[in-house]
Amino acid sequence: MSATTGRLVILGAAESGVGAAILGKSRGWEVFVSDGGKIKPAFREALVQHDIAFEEGGHTMERVLAANCIVKSPGIPEKVMVMKEVRKAGIEVCSEIEFGYRYKGDSKIIAITGSNGKSTTTMLTYTLLKDAGYDVALTGNIGYSFARQIAEKPCQWYVIEVSSFQLDDIHTFRPDVAILLNITPDHLDRYDYKFENYITSKFRITENQTPNDYLIINRDDKVINNYLTNHSIHATTIFFTMSDQINGNDGGFINDGHMHIRHDSDYFDMSIHDLTLKGKHNQYNSMAAGISARIAGIRKEKIRETFTRFKGLAHRLEYVATVRGVDFINDSKATNVNSVWFALESMDKPTILILGGQDKGNDYTEIIELVREKVKAIICLGVDNTPIHEAFRNAVETIIDTTSAQEAVHAAYAAADNGDVVLLAPGCASFDRFNNFEDRGEQFKEAVKSL
Repeated sequence: MSATTGRLVILGAAESGVGAAILGKSRGWEVFVSDGGKIKPAFREALVQHDIAFEEGGHTMERVLAANCIVKSPGIPEKVMVMKEVRKAGIEVCSEIEFGYRYKGDSKIIAITGSNGKSTTTMLTYTLLKDAGYDVALTGNIGYSFARQIAEKPCQWYVIEVSSFQLDDIHTFRPDVAILLNITPDHLDRYDYKFENYITSKFRITENQTPNDYLIINRDDKVINNYLTNHSIHATTIFFTMSDQINGNDGGFINDGHMHIRHDSDYFDMSIHDLTLKGKHNQYNSMAAGISARIAGIRKEKIRETFTRFKGLAHRLEYVATVRGVDFINDSKATNVNSVWFALESMDKPTILILGGQDKGNDYTEIIELVREKVKAIICLGVDNTPIHEAFRNAVETIIDTTSAQEAVHAAYAAADNGDVVLLAPGCASFDRFNNFEDRGEQFKEAVKSL
C-alpha cells in the first residue's frame, strides 16, 4: 500500500471493519467508518469509545472518495454502487487482513483457508500452539479480527482463518505458514458463477510467499492438483494425503489406521482412533494442523496430548442429544454441498437430513449417491426449496418442506425410527430465515431440547 498514514475509510462496521478502524486510529490515520446498513450496538459502542467518526444507513460519497486508502469489509461485493465509484476513482482498496499485516511486526502467521474445515483446523492449530505455551491469538473469521488483535493485544503468533473474500483484496499479506485444505464450488454468486475465479481467489493465500515460507496442501484434492499443474508455487510445499505415503518427504499421510507426520526428518505418528475428532474430513484437518505445529517447533508429545482431548467446535458436527433412540447432530456450519458430503460421510446410521437455506448456486449432483445410500428423508428448511426437490425427487421418497427450525426438528423426529440420526447439514447460507449459521444452529438445538 502506498500511503502509510492519511485518510482511512472503512466500508462496513462489523468485526473486521471496526478492527481495522481501531488499528488505523492507533497508528495515526484519520479514520472514517461508513456502513450502508445499521451498525450493531456493540460495534457502535467500540467506535464511540475510540473516538472514531462513523455513519450508518448509507455512504457519504464525498467523504468515502476523499480517502487515501479504503479497507473494504469482506461481505461487500464489487457490484454495489459504492465500490463501483471507489474503483472508478482509483483509490487503493485492501482487506482488513492486508491492513493488519502492515503492523504485525516480527510476529509469525499461520493462515488457513479452504472451502470446508477452516474453522475446525484453525481452532485446532491455535489450541496446539496455546497448549504448547506459545504467545498466540485466534483471529480472522473466528475470534477477534486480525487488525483488532494487533491493536489491542499483539502476540508473537497469529492463527488466522481467512476466506476467499478476505484474500481478494490483499497486496502484501504473506503468511509464514499457509494451509489450503480443499477447494469445492462455493460463493459462486460472488464470483460471476465462474469456479475458476473462486479457485484463483483461494490460491492468493500463497501468492506472496517465498521459499522460506510453507504451503501445506491437500494432495487428494483434484481441483488443487489441477491448479498446481498449470501454476508455479514459490513457497516450500508440503502435502498431506490419504491415498499413499509421502515417499520420505515432509508431510502427512494415513496408513493402517495411523496418522503419520514428517518434518525435518523427524516422524510423528498416532492411531486415528485416539483422535477426538472423528471422520475422514477431520483426519485431513488434523494432518494439516499437525504439520503446521511441527513447523512451529511444537514437540510431538504436546501434539499427541492436544489431539487426544480437542473436542471440536459448536455447529460443526456437534452432538446435541439422543431423544428416545434418535441422535440429533448440529452441523449448521455446513453451508455448501461439499460440507454436506463430509457430514454424510461421517454418518453410520440411517439419516434424516435437514437441508436448505439461501442457495448459492449449489450443484447437488455430487451428493446424490451418498444421499441414496444414507438418507431416509429430507426435511427442507429454505424459503425456496425447489432446487432440493428437483435434485432429490428420484433419490429420496420423502421430502418435506418446513418454515422454522422447530417445525423441521418435529418433522425430522416424526420421520425417524429408533437408531436413526437427524442431521442438520443445510448446504446453504442461513440468511433467508436466520441471522447467521450460529443462530440457525442454536434454534435447532433449542427445538431438540423441547421435544
